[in-house]
Amino acid sequence: MLRLTWVQPEDLLGHELRQAEQEGRATSAVAARWRRAGGPEAPLHAGASALPVSPYLRLLAEDLLDELADLPGTTADTEPTDLARIRALCPDWPSGTATGGYRPPDEARLEAAWLGRAVGCLLGKPVEKLPLEGIRRLAGATGNWPLDTWFTARGVPPELLEAYPWNRRSAGTSLAENIDGMPEDDDLNYPLLNLLLLGRHGRSFTTADVARLWLEELPAGRTFTAERIAYRNLLCGIEPPRTARHRNPFREWIGALIRADVHGWTNPGDPAAAAEQAHRDATLTHTANGVYAAMFTASAIASAATGAHDVHHCLRTGLAVVPPGSRLARAVRHAVRLARDTEDFDTVVDRLHAAHRTCHWVHAVPNTALIAAALTHADGDFTASVCRAVSGGWDTDSNGATAGSIAGLLAGRPGALPDRWTTPLKNRLTTSVGDFNGIGFDTLAQITHREAHRS
Repeated sequence: MLRLTWVQPEDLLGHELRQAEQEGRATSAVAARWRRAGGPEAPLHAGASALPVSPYLRLLAEDLLDELADLPGTTADTEPTDLARIRALCPDWPSGTATGGYRPPDEARLEAAWLGRAVGCLLGKPVEKLPLEGIRRLAGATGNWPLDTWFTARGVPPELLEAYPWNRRSAGTSLAENIDGMPEDDDLNYPLLNLLLLGRHGRSFTTADVARLWLEELPAGRTFTAERIAYRNLLCGIEPPRTARHRNPFREWIGALIRADVHGWTNPGDPAAAAEQAHRDATLTHTANGVYAAMFTASAIASAATGAHDVHHCLRTGLAVVPPGSRLARAVRHAVRLARDTEDFDTVVDRLHAAHRTCHWVHAVPNTALIAAALTHADGDFTASVCRAVSGGWDTDSNGATAGSIAGLLAGRPGALPDRWTTPLKNRLTTSVGDFNGIGFDTLAQITHREAHRS
């Protein structure tokens, strides 16, 4: 039986009930109707429930998804998706479009960013979806806690592996004993797609250009959550930005954030331009806080790409493009305060998990907060940044990737990253995007450098 993930209406409804409630919509009547009809809860970790529901329940789920979309919410004024309204709410929005005299980062700095993104992603892959206790116990069983190097199965008691199995899709390519180059991952696929986007359309690309590129270059099976929903909506003839809203309960999850790096890498010293590019990309699939996460990341990276600022300045620059009253801005400010004032990072993580216990583990708000906390607590140090980001749980590979990208930029050159991280990558990336399969990170840096120089 084929149970395609992230698109079954009966699975989407539970996620939509939670998302709608976070947006201040009155969901109790809809939730009661679904429960009375025998509707299941949303899958906790998987993208689809194990068994299909009856045709009646499927039709009911579709009707209820549309009914929830029509309910009024309470966050529209403080959490808009329209760029002009976002800017109007940001009193410290970066001024101007000039780069302030900053030159595009050199190829060495960009290669360190690409390598950092790959390292952080790969470190997080085997423990994606595991609870905090599992991550801590697996690493601790091999003397690797606090986390400081790759996970390994060597020396882990069998009963512990049975209780906390590695991510089944990643364990064969992401443990210390079997890493052989960088395996395919959506956290690397999307930056590759955005290189293609800039190469074809330049920085004036539109959201429709992003959509067309995906249909031409991105296999549907390589999309997940909000991206898969938007892809489905495109195939049904729905135009952007409605692709981000129609029956899409994942519209504030992390997917847009992981697409933001290239927008920052190619706009050094111009965080406003980076944020605006990220907005045009993100609104294909996301709304409100899902979009802000991408804008925050792109803006912070644009600041880091200059080589002139420390990580704390970069994070403040990221917050300047996020409405200060939004859930994401409040979460990031809280995370930064915790990281600044708390010596033990495990305590920081425990408090973040307590604060965001009602969010799904892939939601943009807690994950962006964790990234900011990891970078703050590590003071931008590369190893400490990626290890803290991954050790904090939730979307481990995506968080490690973004922290690694920023910390790699700040490190400034590949040689500044410890060999234990970069040597196993063998300067080789596996991907199904375009003609990039097998490409080296040095070559990706050259392409990125060229796009950063293009007017």
